[in-house]
Amino acid sequence: MAFCKGFTQGGTNADVVIADAFLKGITDGVDWDTAYEAVISDAEVEPKSWNTEGRGNLVSYHSLGYIPFDDKDTNGTGRNTRSISRTVEYAYDDFAIALLAKGLGKVADYEKYMTRSANWRNLWNAEQGDVWASGGEEFAWSDFKGFLQMRSVDGSFKYHDTRTCSPIHDTHKCYLDTTMGTYEGSPWLYSFYVPQDMASLIGAMGGKKLFTERLNYFHESGIIYMGNEQSFLPVFQFHYAGRPGLSSYWAHQYIPSLFNTTFGGIPGNDDSAMGAFSGFAMMGFFPVAGQDVYLLTPPFFREVKIRARNGQWAVIRVLNFDPTSGAKYIHSAMLNGKRWTRSWITHDFFMTGGVLEYVVGVRESTWGTAEEDLPPSWTVRAIE
Repeated sequence: MAFCKGFTQGGTNADVVIADAFLKGITDGVDWDTAYEAVISDAEVEPKSWNTEGRGNLVSYHSLGYIPFDDKDTNGTGRNTRSISRTVEYAYDDFAIALLAKGLGKVADYEKYMTRSANWRNLWNAEQGDVWASGGEEFAWSDFKGFLQMRSVDGSFKYHDTRTCSPIHDTHKCYLDTTMGTYEGSPWLYSFYVPQDMASLIGAMGGKKLFTERLNYFHESGIIYMGNEQSFLPVFQFHYAGRPGLSSYWAHQYIPSLFNTTFGGIPGNDDSAMGAFSGFAMMGFFPVAGQDVYLLTPPFFREVKIRARNGQWAVIRVLNFDPTSGAKYIHSAMLNGKRWTRSWITHDFFMTGGVLEYVVGVRESTWGTAEEDLPPSWTVRAIE
């Protein structure tokens, strides 16, 4: 127990943890009425000091559908910063609450919070280019267009350098003492943070081809920093564009280039997150927190075995495993002896046990690329 609560970095992400447990059936000893009361309080009640707990700027978030950078909300006190990253985190927290509400039979709340989960759209500036602007002049970093940007109470957008707070531009400008619109990451990074509705995000970025080019560029250009947790999911978001092979490619790039057994063998402070990323990536299933979804890539081992609750084993096996071959792309999969084409599985596999077998190759294949095999998206309209 600590007597100093510390600085609140973003949203009320315990909402995601609670929903995640409910969706995966990890419910022993949980009073779900109390849990639900807690997450609703997170979403609706602004604390007096939201520097150290809860969500700030809730009055504006509720009325406008985003946190304005120039908010005059006086219901609580706290740093009126990080309006981009907090808006998208609040939206995902609300999505998690929506799924929990649906599971508990609270239909009206499900619809309410699912609608709020689309709030990321309200900071999406489709005309914003990847540019650096200063003194009335602009320099184009790339041709990519459409980014999350800060927005005023009056609805107008305010320019936020798309690369600020990345390893290649003003790296530490958005950390604890930030006055910026994002926290520990650039608008480039946070513009990918829509795990609840990747289909709509891909559409906003111009479709699957452009999205894939853009996500590849994000990894190739040096904008991404794998030492922060926000960068983990983008390694695997190629799945949503029908390119699970590229997720595997980048997982195998970062391990072992950044995650290895040298003295400095992790890219950032390991308060469990670095180990969790490398563990899931090497076992070949990455969880989308707050959803009953694991994104599949080939494990780094011949076989991975996890003991299920009923005493059975969940086994993931590479039939033609050869660590010297460079084969890191799934070509075919069988789940309990039946053909499996989806690029994702649910928690039930680990709860009941089973055998998932792969044949892998050195080139990308068509496995997991069909529309019906993509991970799910929950598409709702934006708040007007």
